[in-house]
Amino acid sequence: TARSDRCPSCSFRGRSEILDTIDVATHAGLRDRALIGLMVYSFARIGAAVAMTVDDAFVQNRRLWVRLHEKGGKRHEMPCHHNLEEYLLAYIDGCGLRERARGPLFRTIARGTKRLSDAPLAQANAFLMVRRRATAAGIGTAIGNHSFRATGITTYLKNGGTLETAATMANHSSTRTTQLYHRRSDDVTLDEVERVLI
Repeated sequence: TARSDRCPSCSFRGRSEILDTIDVATHAGLRDRALIGLMVYSFARIGAAVAMTVDDAFVQNRRLWVRLHEKGGKRHEMPCHHNLEEYLLAYIDGCGLRERARGPLFRTIARGTKRLSDAPLAQANAFLMVRRRATAAGIGTAIGNHSFRATGITTYLKNGGTLETAATMANHSSTRTTQLYHRRSDDVTLDEVERVLI
């Protein structure tokens, strides 16, 4: 298999700790939970996530779907996991975004208001948010935006998903790219190391 310098991923426990420590009584909390959920459950690239407009979260066949505008102008649509659907709807409804369907889905917080502005959230700001949320959850690993994509792919594969379907969900043109994201081999290595009983 191909090896490279890979971004760290979060364990299920780490991912849950981050999501569980977010105060969703605030606009920032609702936004951050929805954005992290989007990266985990749809394997979204951060660039595609922050480029979404409100109407890129839409209902089809009584289920919420997301439309991601990927690299090279490719459009990628997929249904939402039930947790992601809950997070996105709570964010959209809780922040009054339905009336602003053409505006950015993920927005900055207006200074001094604790409410969403009309400005889109930049990738760099999303990265800083992820670092803050991980620190608040007591996670020492230096994770970033791509860590959630890797976590989602790894969790999907560990739960019996196929590499081909993971590649489709991640909008990868090749399964070789998807293999770079998954961490199943890391667990095997740790299990083997623990066999050294001294």
